[in-house]
Amino acid sequence: MQTTLKEKPTQQKTEIPTLKNFINGNWISSSSGKTTPNINPANTNEILCYTPLSTREETKEAIAYAKESFHKWKSTPAPVRGKMMFQAMRLLQERVEDVAIALTKEEGKILRESRGEIQRAINIMEFTAGEGRRMNGKTIPSELPNTFIYTIRQPLGVMGLITPWNFPNAIPLWKIAPALVAGNTVVFKPATITPLSAVKIAEIFEEAGFPPGVLNLVFGNGSVVGDEIVNNKDVHGISFTGSNDVGNALNEQASRRGIRVQCEMGGKNPLVILADADLNLAVEGAILGGFGSTGQRCTAASRLIIEESVAAQFTELMLQRIETMKVGDGINSATDMGPSVDEGQMNTVLSYIDIGKQDGARLLKGGKRLTNDSFANGFFVEPTLFDNVTPNMRIAQEEIFGPVVSIIRAKNFDDAVEIANGVKFGLSASLYSHDIAKIMRFSEMSEVGKVHINSATIGGEAQAPFGGSKSTGIGPREQGNEVFDFYTEIKTVYIDFTGKKRETNIY
Repeated sequence: MQTTLKEKPTQQKTEIPTLKNFINGNWISSSSGKTTPNINPANTNEILCYTPLSTREETKEAIAYAKESFHKWKSTPAPVRGKMMFQAMRLLQERVEDVAIALTKEEGKILRESRGEIQRAINIMEFTAGEGRRMNGKTIPSELPNTFIYTIRQPLGVMGLITPWNFPNAIPLWKIAPALVAGNTVVFKPATITPLSAVKIAEIFEEAGFPPGVLNLVFGNGSVVGDEIVNNKDVHGISFTGSNDVGNALNEQASRRGIRVQCEMGGKNPLVILADADLNLAVEGAILGGFGSTGQRCTAASRLIIEESVAAQFTELMLQRIETMKVGDGINSATDMGPSVDEGQMNTVLSYIDIGKQDGARLLKGGKRLTNDSFANGFFVEPTLFDNVTPNMRIAQEEIFGPVVSIIRAKNFDDAVEIANGVKFGLSASLYSHDIAKIMRFSEMSEVGKVHINSATIGGEAQAPFGGSKSTGIGPREQGNEVFDFYTEIKTVYIDFTGKKRETNIY
């Protein structure tokens, strides 16, 4: 297998590698000469590699090869495509620790979270590979005699996949796996600040024997590489995960060409705690949902909506639990929360903390950047808890994407549901209660794509659809067998097996 990195020089000092694009089965250096450093957010003195900022022409080349490879890949039987996905899955299983360490070093999340992300990617690949044998259509009764109607699923063509930095293994793979098993070819543009994870994905597919041109990886800026993918006439569908601003602009551009678009964007997810809840269980859900992955999840529980009668008790338990959390380098097994992914994200988090204080929220815990001793060279922010937050405050309405959690007090169940639904996003919601009537009402009334009862807002399973409503999502759901509603076209076939002229009128 050809390496993606520059060969190490013979001198003692190791050269920092510059990554390469993977186009038509070959690892190719970008001709742009422009790169950006991939920095360990827990230790900014460590440059892990350099990410190339590829050209528009290189992106066009990747798209052209994907188009050229499409018809042969489309004609490969779906069970065979699924079998190849199983092989890629097995290779990832063998490399969990290696991939997890790279993920922690470049994204910052703690090592056990990285292992968990990769396990989720493995589960998705396993489920999707099996769907290669279930790429089913259906038979439909005809109103005409001697007529057989059936449907088949067919791939769209070249798919452009644009992915974020916060889950740089799981999100690309929950797009790549169904796109390929369905028979499409792929041009994959990952986030520039988590390139090592993308390289390891491409290496796995190369080693698994996927034909050249079926999966192509191009690094670069959204304004160049992303723009070309979205507007190139030979790309037939776009799947994007990221911010609302970028996703809405992308959808507007791609929709002008009439192509398939899927966007998963922001979240401002409520975790609702009723008076009858197990408060200790709810605290653990709030910690996991609010501070897991440093709050850098679209499913993060950034709003804790609590019935007034138990708010004080819950708040005290929450503060005690935050006291036990250890912030640090994710490689350290004792760490509970790592750094923000980069300086820009850290500064965004700190600015929202200032906004919360200015708007009158009461800062109970955290709120500062950690800079002493082992934190000196990292982008660390304390786990932060606000109280007395009102539903219309900016920290209660806008996605922060950091370890900032707001307590909002509700008069009763109906008030809590109204507050939970009172944002533009609609991804995930959680309820802690043992009242079955309220559980069922909450599940029905929540304006979100997924509901959790007595568990955190985060997480999901490979066989279940994932996605949001309102401003969170555009297009069909990801994951589960519903994912193929995006990656395939349904064709209806009518067969008149008499082969004779009919007297019956057809309208």
